[in-house]
Amino acid sequence: MNTLTRRQQLFGLAGWLLLAYLAATIGAVASVNAAEFYQTLQQPSWAPPAGAFGPVWTTLYALMGIAAWLVWCEKPVQNVRPALTLFVVQLAVNALWSWLYFVWNLGAISFAGTVILWCLILATLINFWRIKPLAGALLVPYLAWVTLATALTWSTWHLNPQMLG
Repeated sequence: MNTLTRRQQLFGLAGWLLLAYLAATIGAVASVNAAEFYQTLQQPSWAPPAGAFGPVWTTLYALMGIAAWLVWCEKPVQNVRPALTLFVVQLAVNALWSWLYFVWNLGAISFAGTVILWCLILATLINFWRIKPLAGALLVPYLAWVTLATALTWSTWHLNPQMLG
């Protein structure tokens, strides 16, 4: 039986959202000139407009924080540490990607990073689903977006070897 008080639950929610948005902030620091850089790249015809990334990522980080919180709330009755550790690891890889791509312009390593991130998200989603199905479901849009981001990273790397070599 879940024995967390409402206050503990609210502080937990705030903490997980804060952690998710901390990762977003780390990525945003690296992405300060991302829109300009993105516009200079040759892109596939299916690439989203630069203006779509901010709102999509803002929403995804909220969903990530809520999903982690839902799992965290199950800690009195289940061992959630492995799932939440996996979540934190994928969050760190997520934050690192912006640096690899936008600051250091490492196309191949950025692509490898998205593949690793995709695998970590899938593992997190499965682990979350086993603990709390809604938490796993909240990560589905994130996995879908990173699937697109992986394809986009591959495409822009190959279309722009001089800039993402």
